Amino acid sequence: DSGPAVPYTCPMHPEVRQMGPGACPKCGMALEPAEVSLEEEANPELEDMRRRFRASLTLTLPLLALAMSHMLAGASARGWVEGLLAAPVVLWGGRPFFERAWASLRLRSPNMFTLIGLGTGAAFGYSAVALSAPGLFPASLRDEHGQVGLYFEAAAAIVTLALLGQVLELRARARTGAALRALLGLAAKDARRVRDDGADEDVALSEVMPGDLLRVRPGEKVPVDGVVVEGSSSVDESMISGEPVPVEKIPGDNVTGATLNGAGTFVMRVEKVGSDTLLARIVALTAAAQRSRAPVQRLADRVSAWFVPAVVAIAALSFAGWMLLGPEPRFAHALVAAVSVLVIACPCALGLATPMSVMAATGRGAAMGVLFRDAAALEALRKVDTLVIDKTGTLTEGRPTLEAIELAPGAGIDENTLLTLAAGLEKGSAHPLADAIVKGAEARGLKVEKAERFESFAGMGVSGIVAGRRVALGNLALLKLHAIDPKELAERAAALRAGGRTVLYAAVDGKAAGLIVAADPVKQGAAAALDALRRDGVRVVMLTGDEEASARAVAGRLGIAEVIAGVLPEGKAEHIARLQAQGRIVAMAGDGVNDAPALARAHVGLAMGTGSDAALESAHVTLVKGDLRGIARARALSRAAMANIRQNLFFAFAYNALGVPLAAGILYPWTGRLLSPMVAAAAMSFSSVSVIANALRLRTARLPE
Repeated sequence: DSGPAVPYTCPMHPEVRQMGPGACPKCGMALEPAEVSLEEEANPELEDMRRRFRASLTLTLPLLALAMSHMLAGASARGWVEGLLAAPVVLWGGRPFFERAWASLRLRSPNMFTLIGLGTGAAFGYSAVALSAPGLFPASLRDEHGQVGLYFEAAAAIVTLALLGQVLELRARARTGAALRALLGLAAKDARRVRDDGADEDVALSEVMPGDLLRVRPGEKVPVDGVVVEGSSSVDESMISGEPVPVEKIPGDNVTGATLNGAGTFVMRVEKVGSDTLLARIVALTAAAQRSRAPVQRLADRVSAWFVPAVVAIAALSFAGWMLLGPEPRFAHALVAAVSVLVIACPCALGLATPMSVMAATGRGAAMGVLFRDAAALEALRKVDTLVIDKTGTLTEGRPTLEAIELAPGAGIDENTLLTLAAGLEKGSAHPLADAIVKGAEARGLKVEKAERFESFAGMGVSGIVAGRRVALGNLALLKLHAIDPKELAERAAALRAGGRTVLYAAVDGKAAGLIVAADPVKQGAAAALDALRRDGVRVVMLTGDEEASARAVAGRLGIAEVIAGVLPEGKAEHIARLQAQGRIVAMAGDGVNDAPALARAHVGLAMGTGSDAALESAHVTLVKGDLRGIARARALSRAAMANIRQNLFFAFAYNALGVPLAAGILYPWTGRLLSPMVAAAAMSFSSVSVIANALRLRTARLPE
C-alpha cells in the first residue's frame, strides 16, 4: 500500500495541482507536495532521477573513454560498441526527458525538455542511422577517411549531465521546505491532561480537546494554544517571535503551542487544537505564500513564452549557416552547433529564478515571526514610504490595567465599594477595559456581584443595577444622557487623558461618584522600531479611534508627529485611500476588527498576530507576536528577496545571452573549435543549480535584530 494520495503542485506554476507525483504539463518540472508535513516526504522523482543518473554514468564513462582513446581497431567495431553503450543511456536514462518533450509539443507548451529532447534525439538519431546505414550519406558528409561522424558519446553525456542537473535541482528544491518542517518539528507529541479527580494522565496530542486542562512541567513544550489558569513560569517563545528573551506567564496569560516552558509549572486551559493553533496557521500561511507568484515573475513569464521557439529558430539558423558557409565537414559542424544551442539554452534557470527566492524568503520570514500572505506582499513591502499605525493593541499592549480610583468630592463612597460596583457592571464583558476593572477588583480580593437590568449605550458606556444600586460607567456623554453633573471630575479627567490614561466616569444612584483610571502601556521596543523606520525614510502616521488627548500623549512618547484621532472604522480606510491618492505607498499596521477595512485597503496590511482573526484575514503580512521591530525585519527581508530575484534573473539572462552565441560558434574563426554539446549540457545543469544555490542564501541573510 503506497498510502493515501496527497496533492502535488508545480513550484513555477502553482495553479497546476494533481493527486500524487508527476510532471508539470506546462514546464515539465517535477511536481512537489502542496502541503508541508513533519516528515520529509518521499521524493519518487528524486529517487528515479538518481537511479537513472547512476546507471547512465556507469555506461557513459567508458563510452567517453572509448570515443577519445580509439582503443578498438576499426571504426565500424568501435561505433557499434559506442552505440550499444549509448542506447540504454539515451533511451532509458533519458526517457523522462523525451516523454516531457513530447508532452510539451502535444500541449503546445514548449519548455526546457523540448530543447533537451530535440538536442539529444538529433545527436543519437543521426548517429544511429550513420552507424546502421552509412551508405545513405553522400561524400560531403564524410571525413577525410570516408567515415560518417558519430555522436553517441555527446548524446549520452548530455543525458547524463542533464540527469545530474535534475538530481542536484531536486535536492536543492527539497531544502526550501526545511524551515517549515523545522517549525512543525517543534510541536509536542503528547500532553499531560488533568482529570476531573485532579490526577494527571499522559495522552496523545490528537486526543486533546478545547476546554481540557493540561499540566506543563519545567522544560516541557506547551502542547497547544491556551490560557494559564494556575501557576506561573517563564516561556521561551523564540520559535514564533524570533526573540530569545523568555516571557513571564501568570494566570490569564495566553500560551502558544510548541513554545518551551522554563523552570515553573502551570496548568493551562486548552483553547485551540490541530489546524487552529498558531503554529499550524503559520505553516499554512507560509506554505500558501511559497506557492504564490510575485509580480516580477511576469517578466520571466513573458520571456519564457517566446524563448523556446526562439532558441529552436536560432539552432535552425545556426545549422543552416554552417551548412552554407562553414568549413568541411560542414554537416558535422552544423549538427554540433545546433545541438549545443538547443542544450545550453534550456530555460530552467529562468523559470526557477523567482519561485526559489520566494520560497526561501517566506520560509525565513516564518522562522523569525513574520508571515507573508503571498509573494506580492513580499515584493511590495520594500517600496512602502508611509506607515499608518493604529494605537491600541499595536503601539500599546492592548491590555489595559487598572491604575487608580479617584473619588468625587463628597461622593459618600469609598474606593473599594466604587470598584466593586464598577466590576459588577463590567463582569461578563469581553472588552479589554472591562477585563482590567474586573481583574483590578479581584486583585484587591473584592467580592463582585453581576449586574441586573444591564444596558449598553453605543459609544457612551453601560449602566445597570449592582447590589441594589444604580450604576453608570462610561464617558461624559453617558453622564449627560442621565442628567448627571460631573462637577470637578471633568477637569481632572481631561488632565489624566492628556497624560495618556483611559478614564471612565462612574455614577452611583444618579450622582457622579468618581473616575476609574486605566493605563495601556506602550509596547516594549515600539519607540526603537519607529525610530528605525523613520531613519529608513518611512513617514509614520497614527490613525486611531481613541480621543485626541490620549492619542497625542502616546504619540508624544513615541515621537510620532502626525496624529489622526477619533476615526471610525470606515474612516480609517478613507484616510488610507487619501494618502494613496497623494502617490504614497502605504502600509497599515493594526490588530482589531475595526482595522480590517484599512488593512485590506492599504498596499501592505500588517496585522499583529496577537490581534483579532478579522485583522489577520485582511492583512498581507502578519507579525506573529505583534512586535513592531518585525516591520523593519520584514522590509529588510523584502529588499533581500527582491535583490536575490534580480540576481537570479540576471544570471539566467546573462547565461543565455553569452551561452547561445558561444554554442552557435561565434568564436570559431579565432579558436578553430566549436563548443562541445557535452560542455553545453554541463553549463545548462550548472546554471539551474547556481540559481537555486543563490536563492538559498536568503536562509542566512543578515537582517535587523
